[in-house]
Amino acid sequence: MTAQGEAREHGAAPAEGEASRPEHPARDREPRDPRAAERTVLEARLGHVFADHGLLERALTHASAADVGDVGRDSYQRLEFLGDRVLGIAVATMLLEAYPAADEGELARRLNHLVRRETCADVAIELGLDRAVRIGAGEAQAGGRRKSAILGDVCESVLAAVYLDGGFAAATALVERYWRPRMLDFLAARRDAKTTLQEWAQGRSLAAPAYEAVDRSGPDHAPRFTVVVRVDGLDPAEGLGRSKREAEQGAATALLVREGIWPPTETTA
Repeated sequence: MTAQGEAREHGAAPAEGEASRPEHPARDREPRDPRAAERTVLEARLGHVFADHGLLERALTHASAADVGDVGRDSYQRLEFLGDRVLGIAVATMLLEAYPAADEGELARRLNHLVRRETCADVAIELGLDRAVRIGAGEAQAGGRRKSAILGDVCESVLAAVYLDGGFAAATALVERYWRPRMLDFLAARRDAKTTLQEWAQGRSLAAPAYEAVDRSGPDHAPRFTVVVRVDGLDPAEGLGRSKREAEQGAATALLVREGIWPPTETTA
C-alpha cells in the first residue's frame, strides 16, 4: 500500500496536490422534496406558510391525478366544497363593510360576480395555480390547465386549505388580497350612476332624484356645466362636466359615494 493509501485508510488529510473528494454525492445536497421550491413561491403569493404541506398538495390534486382507490379523499373535491362556503362568507363580510348603504339586491349582485367560476379562475391564474395543479396526462392533453371549471375549483380548494391550516383570519386575508381589487373594479355593479341612484331611491320609496343645472361657464366650444342633484331626506350633491349629462353623472356619483352606496374609488361607467 502506498503512503497516500495508508493516509486515506487511517483518516489522515490527503497529501499535498491530491484532490479532496466530497464526503457526500451532489444529490445529497439537493432538496429531498422536488416541489419544495414551487411550494415556497406559491406560499409567498398566498401570504400563508403551511404547517401541513400535505393539505396543500391535496388542494392542488385534480381527480385525474389522484389515487384511483379513493379519489374523493386524495383529490381537491372535498376541499373545493368547503372552499366555496369559506369564500362566500369572506366575500359577503367584505361587501357589507365596503357598501354600508347597499340593499340586499345590490349586495347579492356583487357577491354573485365575485364568487362565480370565472372570477375564481382569474384568481387561480394570478396565483399561478394553473401551473401548480396536478392533473392526469389525459386531462392535460385536453387543455385541463386552461379550463375555467378546473381553475375555479382549485382556487376554492386552496382557499379551503388555507382556512384549515391557518384559520378564518388567514383565509380572509387571502380574499382581501385578491378579491377586493375585483370588487372595486366591478364595472357591471357600477353601471350608470344616475340609474343606480334612481334604483336606490325607488327601493326606499323615495321620489326620483331631481337634477338642476345651476351654472354654465367657459366658451361655447368648451363649456363647463354645474349640476345639483337632490334626493328627499339627503343633502344635495354637485357635479361638474363638459355636458349636462356628464355633470349629472358626476353629481349622482358624488351622492352615491358620500352616502356610502359606492366606495370612494368608484366612478361612473
